[in-house]
Amino acid sequence: MQPIFAKAGEKPAVPILFVNTAGFDEATRSLDERARAFVRAAGFEAKSGKHLLVPGPEGQLAAVLFGIEAADAANKDLFRPGLLATLLPAGLYQFGNAPHDARLAALAIALGAYQFTRYRKADTRNVRLVVPDGVDGEDLSRIVEGVSLARDLINTPSNDLGPQELEDAARTLAGRHGAKFAVTSSGDLEKNFPLIHAVGMGSPRAPRLIDFTWGKDSDPKITLVGKGVCFDTGGLDIKPDSAMLNMKKDMGGAATALALAHMIMARGLKVRLRVLIPAVENSVSGTSFRPRDVFRSRKGITVEIGNTDAEGRLILADALALADEDKPALIVDFATLTGAARVALGPDVPPFFTDDDVLSDELMRAGAAEHDPVWRLPLWRPYDAMLDSKVADTNNVGSGGQGGAITAALFLRKFVEAKSWLHLDIFAWNTSAKPGRPEGAECMTARALYALLAKRYG
Repeated sequence: MQPIFAKAGEKPAVPILFVNTAGFDEATRSLDERARAFVRAAGFEAKSGKHLLVPGPEGQLAAVLFGIEAADAANKDLFRPGLLATLLPAGLYQFGNAPHDARLAALAIALGAYQFTRYRKADTRNVRLVVPDGVDGEDLSRIVEGVSLARDLINTPSNDLGPQELEDAARTLAGRHGAKFAVTSSGDLEKNFPLIHAVGMGSPRAPRLIDFTWGKDSDPKITLVGKGVCFDTGGLDIKPDSAMLNMKKDMGGAATALALAHMIMARGLKVRLRVLIPAVENSVSGTSFRPRDVFRSRKGITVEIGNTDAEGRLILADALALADEDKPALIVDFATLTGAARVALGPDVPPFFTDDDVLSDELMRAGAAEHDPVWRLPLWRPYDAMLDSKVADTNNVGSGGQGGAITAALFLRKFVEAKSWLHLDIFAWNTSAKPGRPEGAECMTARALYALLAKRYG
């Protein structure tokens, strides 16, 4: 298990008592009169996110009070206990009573303890938590490992994470789980995946397609595709400086795919897993692809370049075409694809697109249960006309400047014939710290997909 988790009985643990105004007396019944007197003297109010350290008779920490919302509160945050990861002094803790969801509370504390330490010393934290009764600590650990992997990759600046380093990370993960690993690059990439090659040919850091498989061929085939743009200048349609500032996260789709792949393989789900990551850097140079260039994709569809800053859908198109050739039971792609998705749903709720109503319903339920929100947007076919080109089969961007997340999804749909295809337009970033979600890189939608797949193939 992850070091933050401990088994019951390891040594005496300090109880965490979850309280709100309505149930305060019941929640604190285990405290003795001296401790209750201290709570009254401290003027503690059982408001969500507030905490109080209650001393014992010999100065030791006897209990922690932590405020959570009422069970029927509309703004109830199941990750609220994640704040404890940075509030508590070092020590071993256990839940003294039940939060709204003990499993998610424990997970939130573990995820809230995350720190990106590659370039600076970590803050001193040694908070450990006894795994609550009935909760699978090993499974929580798989999830924490996957999320931490994604966060580390997304947080790493592009000078230390280009296509080669992304390949190295994928290769390490594949080797850890005994997966078969392959990479297509150079002339083979240009010949077989012309859109991936086109996007990456302006950078001295060579583009490539990362491909690994795991599991038995006789098991249901699941293919994950992750957008791996290690930095995006926008190409010749260059971004303004404010829009380029955080483009190290434009490989967040690839990081999310790797996180989910780890959870699947570590759990040993009964699937034949394939992971495809087109890894490129979209740079400005004399060899960059240009607006109005036309390329023939792997699928044979010709694509006119309406905007070089819509590069993610290009590399995904070739990877999705390859994924579709394998006829898997499910194809899922993850991509930091459009600003329009953020305008529609904000930074916290990624939209998804699919023609599979059963899959959609399962994902919505899993997202709600895992506190990993998603929301369905339509593959509205009349908007296909926005992608028309006068010189090619399709343009890579929609005309009119509206419905950008939908037209991007419709563009990708042209390269997939499978009904069970799921496209997730993620942000992969926390603009500010939230319970269980430190500021910076975030692994969005992987936990919901993992729960869905575990239910199907566990």
